[in-house]
Amino acid sequence: MPITFHKEKIEVDLPEEEKLTSWLFDIASKEEKQISQLSYIFCSDDYLLEINKTYLNHDYYTDIITFPYKQGHEIESDIFISVDRVRDNAKEYNTTFESELLRVIAHGLLHMAGYGDKTEEDQDKMTEMENQCLEMWNS
Repeated sequence: MPITFHKEKIEVDLPEEEKLTSWLFDIASKEEKQISQLSYIFCSDDYLLEINKTYLNHDYYTDIITFPYKQGHEIESDIFISVDRVRDNAKEYNTTFESELLRVIAHGLLHMAGYGDKTEEDQDKMTEMENQCLEMWNS
């Protein structure tokens, strides 16, 4: 299976996996990309913090870390998502957990499709693309 979902020592209610997989393929197709292997690993803040320290030398919490193995037309990646951060962000942004989770899931794939988020301009474009992805989910 080119897209897999794993839970690393945490409970999380994911949207229906078949719909989620189809949605991710649709996003990739819209971006003219092909998913050859994409693994989403859902974990805790502490788990992702250790990954952030070990592999990126960053000592702070984050909601997502993307490890690209192949970029360009073909996408291969492991994407780690902190369920704790997603829950906190959903509260902070006054949205549902599912909506925020879907936004972060799309965010990871969009990174692999070439979108960045380091500058304000890039962040605005990323948010626009995330919103388009959420519209695709809801249609």
